[in-house]
Amino acid sequence: MSPLVKFFDKLEDRTRAGLSRSPIAYAIIGGVFVVLFWRAVWLSADMLAEVGGWLSVIFSPGVSLILSMFGLLLTGLFVSFFIGDRIILTGLKHEKKLAEKTEKEVEEEESKIKELHAHIEHIEKRLDEIAKQ
Repeated sequence: MSPLVKFFDKLEDRTRAGLSRSPIAYAIIGGVFVVLFWRAVWLSADMLAEVGGWLSVIFSPGVSLILSMFGLLLTGLFVSFFIGDRIILTGLKHEKKLAEKTEKEVEEEESKIKELHAHIEHIEKRLDEIAKQ
């Protein structure tokens, strides 16, 4: 990993850690930057559509819709972006959203997950022993 990538990776980790202590501020800051990003994408597409030729066809509303839906479906992002994997899973399991869980509930869930991992490792070791026999 290059030094520049490491720097930004650590910067991102520190920023997320700091912002996660204040979820409302985190949401506002994140929302602003998401809107600015999509505004830039939108305006760039409009500029490319005005160039004319095949770019105006690709960035026309109908073709853009079809291409973007195809790309989102192909990459698996369509459902996860518009609904979110976690929301689907919590709905299927009739669980609370992570934001609604108390710290104790999150710690209990993490503890259960660790226990399951340990149990799975034990089973894998047993299977390896059986396979060696």
